[in-house]
Amino acid sequence: MDASSKHQHSLPVSSDDLLGKLNLWGIGYQRYDHVPLHTVADSKSVQHTFLAPEEGGGHIKNLYLRDNKKRNYLVVCEQDRKIDLKTLPQLIGSGRLSFGSPERLMENLGVRPGAVTPFAMINGVNAGVKLFIDAALLDCELIYVHPLVNDRTIALTPSSLEKVLAKLGCPFEPIQLA
Repeated sequence: MDASSKHQHSLPVSSDDLLGKLNLWGIGYQRYDHVPLHTVADSKSVQHTFLAPEEGGGHIKNLYLRDNKKRNYLVVCEQDRKIDLKTLPQLIGSGRLSFGSPERLMENLGVRPGAVTPFAMINGVNAGVKLFIDAALLDCELIYVHPLVNDRTIALTPSSLEKVLAKLGCPFEPIQLA
């Protein structure tokens, strides 16, 4: 199955259910529907409709990682940020890191590859996944995230994202990425 909204009802929490929660919680956002996006390169093909990075647009990539002690992490960073998996453990207090498998991704975050998002912490918080967010993103005017599927993007302010995470009972740690 792909990570589009066509298959959202096979997820532990559907995109529609997540958006319903945002509405219930009074979280302001703007929704964009588009072709399924699997990579940063794919995302860049539709970003002309969004606020550009130099105008305050926070375009992200999400790394689902697992360390050699079987602990799971979600690292959310600016889309063009180069991440060194050899030095990242020192920043997040982990063991040696590798990318989590698609099976573990579904098990721990409830999403498929291509739809990884900080919103997946709706599932990840109960699975013990630790969330880290690039501190630079918290200074953006808007952050663009997938709502559990990869053919929709949600634009919201960093403070609104923080409110969502608080509602989910999900602490996060801002990290300074060079």
